[in-house]
Amino acid sequence: MSAELISILVLVVVFVIATTRSINMGALAFAAAFGVGELVADLDADKIFAGFPGDLFVVLVGVTYLFAIARSNGTTNWLVHASIRLVRGRVVLIPWVMFVLTGALTAIGAVSPAAVAIVAPIALSFAARYAISPLLMGAMVVHGAQGGGFSPISIYGTIVNGIVERENLPGSAITLFLASLVVNIVIAGVVFVLFGGLKLAKTDALAGGSGTAAEGPDDADETHATDAAAARLTPARIATLAALVALVVAVLAFDLDAGLTSITLAVLLAACWPEDSRNAVSQIAWSTVLLICGVLTYVGVLDQMGTIDWAGEGVSDIGVPLLSAVLLCYIGALVSAFASSVGIVGALIPLAVPFLAQGEIGAVGMVAALAVSATVVDVSPFSTNGALVLAAAPGVDRERFFRQLMVYGGIVVAVVPAVVWLALVVPDWG
Repeated sequence: MSAELISILVLVVVFVIATTRSINMGALAFAAAFGVGELVADLDADKIFAGFPGDLFVVLVGVTYLFAIARSNGTTNWLVHASIRLVRGRVVLIPWVMFVLTGALTAIGAVSPAAVAIVAPIALSFAARYAISPLLMGAMVVHGAQGGGFSPISIYGTIVNGIVERENLPGSAITLFLASLVVNIVIAGVVFVLFGGLKLAKTDALAGGSGTAAEGPDDADETHATDAAAARLTPARIATLAALVALVVAVLAFDLDAGLTSITLAVLLAACWPEDSRNAVSQIAWSTVLLICGVLTYVGVLDQMGTIDWAGEGVSDIGVPLLSAVLLCYIGALVSAFASSVGIVGALIPLAVPFLAQGEIGAVGMVAALAVSATVVDVSPFSTNGALVLAAAPGVDRERFFRQLMVYGGIVVAVVPAVVWLALVVPDWG
């Protein structure tokens, strides 16, 4: 058995173990990088560590640190309540508010599961209170998170654009962002219509935006007190909002590094309000950091031992570039439904590099199609986002809701890769 085939099989084993044994895929990938690098490819530690993505490490730590501070001082809660007030009691708009909110959070740098973890409990509580389908609300939250997930300053966007740049592929950060945004808006619109969204227009308006007729006086007083605290703009929240705006301006207008900028802003906020930031470091998405750095380090080992070129040539040998492209999209979607989407993206794009280097398929469209295919399936209950939605739904039959999410995730896996292939790959973009 060739060394290249062994390394691919080890990658498959890493995905299988991570899925079935709930072990962080990044930790497994580091172990695989060591085992394959030392025993199969005869690489020393320095060469194995050469694939460690130091720039992405800083981005992941910086943005999640800043976002942890925003969550700790109540800025994220303020954003949620401000968004709800915008609907002025119109229940039909609540699912779209949740879509926009999670999209905005991921677009400015929140990790997708973090945004879903914040918004899903509130969204599903609204669903239970106002008889909104939990599948509708959960799907709107997850697709919103993925819709904003590929902005130029987001975690996913930074990862994909960084890989494209390192692999010297033609890239377009705006095309990647808009492709994911449009696809998820379209899916959200279809889900909204199919699962009773239009009927919500007939629902009575919210009573003042908080409380219900069923609440007693004490419950109503407690609800109003909570809402008032969440709606108050404290100096720490104002500064945090300014920091988030500053991050967007610094990256988009001045082309500063997102990781270094965000960690600098986070340190400034922590120095000014240490009591709000004391636990923020522990809330950094360390599991995601470990996941990304481990997977990309293993991909670096694959690159050094020639596996990427070998696999790319194998895909190209199919002889039909468009068929190869759609197969890659389906592989990304299917595996991602049971494993980490960002880990799949980190592995798939480098594996497609030799195939894209031939120039028969537009790299910009193909990268966007791979990214969308591997992330739009996060509604699956086996993925982190889908599991968060399942866990956050109050007062539902969880087995039934699990089956609904599984069937819906299966439909997305079956349909979306073909659609994005037709829309982004067949026209030969880039």
